[in-house]
Amino acid sequence: MSSNAAAWLPEPKAHPFQVKEAPLWEPAENEILIRNHAVAVNPVDGSLQTKAWWPMEYPTILGQDVAGEVVQLGPKVTRFRVGARVVGHAVGMATKRNQDNAFQAYTILQTNMVCELPDAIAYEAAAVLPLGLSTAACGLVGSNAIQLAVAAGYEVVTTASPRNFDYVKRLGASSVFDYNSPTVVDDLATALEGKTLAGAMDCIGFAATPLTAAVVNRSQGSKFIVTVKGGFQPPEGVTVKSVFGTTLKDNEVGKAIYEDFLPRALEAKSFIPAPEPLVAGQGLHSIQPAVDRQAQGTSAQKVVVVL
Repeated sequence: MSSNAAAWLPEPKAHPFQVKEAPLWEPAENEILIRNHAVAVNPVDGSLQTKAWWPMEYPTILGQDVAGEVVQLGPKVTRFRVGARVVGHAVGMATKRNQDNAFQAYTILQTNMVCELPDAIAYEAAAVLPLGLSTAACGLVGSNAIQLAVAAGYEVVTTASPRNFDYVKRLGASSVFDYNSPTVVDDLATALEGKTLAGAMDCIGFAATPLTAAVVNRSQGSKFIVTVKGGFQPPEGVTVKSVFGTTLKDNEVGKAIYEDFLPRALEAKSFIPAPEPLVAGQGLHSIQPAVDRQAQGTSAQKVVVVL
């Protein structure tokens, strides 16, 4: 192994990231060290950089989505082998350890948050998965939520922009409506008539949550909404809960998703990496342009950097 390097934030709200040397981490029990081949950018990364709203010790490293090659196994790790291609959720935001973050050449991953990757799936395609998948498993949100809900036997009714209707239907949604339509609440309520609601999933938050609550309030079944945002006061009888994907690392759901479900589903092509990767550059110096590109907004794509 060569030396490690990372895209560091030296202090709160620093811009740009500084690419400098980092320690070459040593995996402990239930951990592996991987050489990163691709990382993806999430909205939370730009928010953490520009707003510094989460308590962190500086200098720090960000990044949660990573795909790469196993280079070292921690003690007693038998599930993986050196050289295996993997995709995993780097959970440094929760652990506050720099070795657990993705925006570097080498990252430590917990074994219950990582999945072996079939040869047919490129690293940059796989890198879009982890945070979205983990969050989906916690509360069923977004592209991954559609596939997980369908795999669990549920019918999915969802919203999207019209240009992404075919995309979400390919992921398994039975029907889809334009979230910008002035009649979207009535359209959804009509589509749910005669059905028992298992719950609602809001992956946009704030602006969308009141509309979601209005639909849930008019439906039969579980009047429950999970969202990646918070701070919304629902109408009486409707419950809203905020979720974040790192909570999987400490319970049985992480293993259920990354060890029991995902490896077989990826191999069988019954679960596909989504959304499509938007490669914004190569190398750690491309992390800042990629984070800036993500802040501009994307549709049915996720910004990725190849390392």
